Amino acid sequence: MNDTKQVAKDLLGKTLVRKIGTQVLSGVITETEAYKGKNDPASHASRKKTERNKIMFGEVGVAYVYFTYGMHYCFNVVAKKKNDKAGAVLIRAIQPQQGINHMIKNRKTDIISNLTNGPGKLTQAMQITLKQYNHDLTKKSSLFIIDSKKPNKIIAKPRVGIKIGVDKLWNFSY
Repeated sequence: MNDTKQVAKDLLGKTLVRKIGTQVLSGVITETEAYKGKNDPASHASRKKTERNKIMFGEVGVAYVYFTYGMHYCFNVVAKKKNDKAGAVLIRAIQPQQGINHMIKNRKTDIISNLTNGPGKLTQAMQITLKQYNHDLTKKSSLFIIDSKKPNKIIAKPRVGIKIGVDKLWNFSY
């Protein structure tokens, strides 16, 4: 079990795979964000455990999916050190690899650069919903992450779309 920030970096370059029947969708993870627990004011786990965020306090390597702004799902990987109470890594973007035509249909756009370059776009393209909440991402099933090429250089920036905790350079990309 690694620190949430380290896992956010380590996920870069790995491949996210989604199987829907015989259809395989996949993409290389290109952008992530780390969210810790109590000491991270931007984290869902900064205040107390709720029905929605309780998964961030549990087992690592499972999916934390939530609905936001009344229209989008966000997909996270629960990740934290053994002694940390909570943590998760938001998968912000992937580079599509397999099933691109299926992703185009799901997103209703054929602009590849705009297909999965945001957390809501990614989940729409990959058909990730609340049904994947608490899904074990370490087992090859309908949604999982596998090793692939590690990036040479990682860029750290402030996290996107938050008003608190903006001083933390916990958005990672390559």
